Amino acid sequence: MLTRRSVSSALAFSLTALLAAVAVGHATLAAADTLDDIKSRGKIVVAIDPTFAPYEYTDDNDHIVGYDPAILEAIARHLGVKIEYQRMAFSGIIPGLLAHSFDMEGSALNVTAERAKRLDFTVPTSKTVNGVLLRSDFRKVPAHATVESLSGLTGAVKAASAPEQILKQFNETLSARGLPPITILSVDSVDQTVSALMTRRADFVFDDMTVLAGVVKQNAGKVRTGGELGPSQWIAWATRKDDARLNRAISEQILAMKKSGELAKLQAAHLGVTFDTPTADFVPTK
Repeated sequence: MLTRRSVSSALAFSLTALLAAVAVGHATLAAADTLDDIKSRGKIVVAIDPTFAPYEYTDDNDHIVGYDPAILEAIARHLGVKIEYQRMAFSGIIPGLLAHSFDMEGSALNVTAERAKRLDFTVPTSKTVNGVLLRSDFRKVPAHATVESLSGLTGAVKAASAPEQILKQFNETLSARGLPPITILSVDSVDQTVSALMTRRADFVFDDMTVLAGVVKQNAGKVRTGGELGPSQWIAWATRKDDARLNRAISEQILAMKKSGELAKLQAAHLGVTFDTPTADFVPTK
């Protein structure tokens, strides 16, 4: 026979059990993150700006190809899913990622301390060092460009890119030395930077040396490089800070490709160079 106390105890136990069940349910939902969603739907949605050869670009059949897509395909196979690319201008990729508009970004992204405040980087896939591209008939800049030699000129660069930030840093240096700044012409793609150069709206293009090498090859005799200029940085992809499991899964596959030698083969095939990329401690502190 149940007494009032035993009934109260039973009710209390039932309530405790119910709350525990609810807590477990919430914990299960909390654990269901982007990686779980990707595997559940069988595809990973990747934002990419396919205008950055040789890292990512479109071929004659409008297929997205290049160094980054080659690695992404290997990662997708490892996860057992397909890739759905979401094409967009580079300047919209980080805002879109933070807004949860897609699963990850797949465009080559320079690893910077500022970006690391908002994003988590995968282990690097490559390295970047920037340089200057000039028209062959333009002689105001020497064979090996310096920051001072760019003073007062107009430079075309991709908007929201690391090269754009470096040009802004160059302007701080020029200002400190009492020299005229660089006029920065920010556009959406590499093709647009080259178009600005060839139509004389810009005096030079500032971008990654591997990218500029491809432009020189396509425009033989019309353009020349002014050599490397500015700091070098690692290149990686980024995920949201709350997607640690997805980031780890991508990084583990990149490291496996590095260990097997597949990453170096893809670098040689697509970039024409190879880099010994780090496995940790690669994000700058400032």
